[in-house]
Amino acid sequence: MTDPTTDIAEQTGHPGNPRAALESLRAEIAKAVVGQDPAVTGLVVALLCRGHVLLEGVPGVAKTLLVRALASALELDTKRVQFTPDLMPSDVTGSLVYDARTAEFSFQPGPVFTHLLLADEINRTPPKTQSSLLEAMEERQVTVDGTPRPLPDPFLVAATQNPVEYEGTYPLPEAQLDRFLLKLTIPLPSRQDEIDVLTRHASGFNPRDLHAAGVRPVAGTADLRAARAAVAGTVVSPEITAYVVDICRATRESPSLTLGVSPRGATALLATSRAWAWLTGRDYVIPDDVKALALPTLRHRVQLRPEAEMEGVTADSVITAILAHVPVPR
Repeated sequence: MTDPTTDIAEQTGHPGNPRAALESLRAEIAKAVVGQDPAVTGLVVALLCRGHVLLEGVPGVAKTLLVRALASALELDTKRVQFTPDLMPSDVTGSLVYDARTAEFSFQPGPVFTHLLLADEINRTPPKTQSSLLEAMEERQVTVDGTPRPLPDPFLVAATQNPVEYEGTYPLPEAQLDRFLLKLTIPLPSRQDEIDVLTRHASGFNPRDLHAAGVRPVAGTADLRAARAAVAGTVVSPEITAYVVDICRATRESPSLTLGVSPRGATALLATSRAWAWLTGRDYVIPDDVKALALPTLRHRVQLRPEAEMEGVTADSVITAILAHVPVPR
């Protein structure tokens, strides 16, 4: 019996070339989503690093459509959970259900048992439900009634939150923010991109029907496994390792921050830099790779001092200043 993911690779014209297969994702997703290339790249980096993504943007900038299009282009299962104040942990992870016919309890899997989980407006649910994702994100399993149940591979949580509306929300605690590999900001489209969006809708584009929009599988899990193996072989010199450490240590000494980047954050920056280096066609990491991924990897792992916030300082501006001052290895 042939592997369906191998068939996909043959159909796309990239057999044995996982980098080309993943690069083709951008063009395929562009059939449904206009002008969000950085977010697409961030999601691919997260998949390569087995990480999770926090998407921040105002309503209506295609966050949900972006995740659905990525799942369709990779032929992965995806499920969406609308996080609300009354959502219970079992609504996410699943629960034991009594079967009267067998007089036994059976496990009913929750929506977390999927490849791409879209946790919509994650900050609208209480911390108890937010924390139900911690084990799934870190251990790739869910424990119910003392029994651990593994999640499928790949598994990625793409959580969304609104940056301007805080009434009735529960800000994510630092421990949970640190579990997200990347925090990607989804900006409002440019004028031309917005014209393109309206032109598509005027021509009959239906965001709920990606098949009609022409989005097809261009890569599969076999490509992803091969890509991960290639990323693991990307060379990191001692100088680059020290550069990553120096950047993260500088955040802990910044007068604008009350919380700097943890060692987990340093590990994450090294991992995303390797993935980015491989995606750009190199088998070794250079300082520019670290700089390119520093903001999305670190911005949610630091905490500003209240007086700095009042002066208009942002996490991005602090990290950018640190990158300008930390010596770059030759």
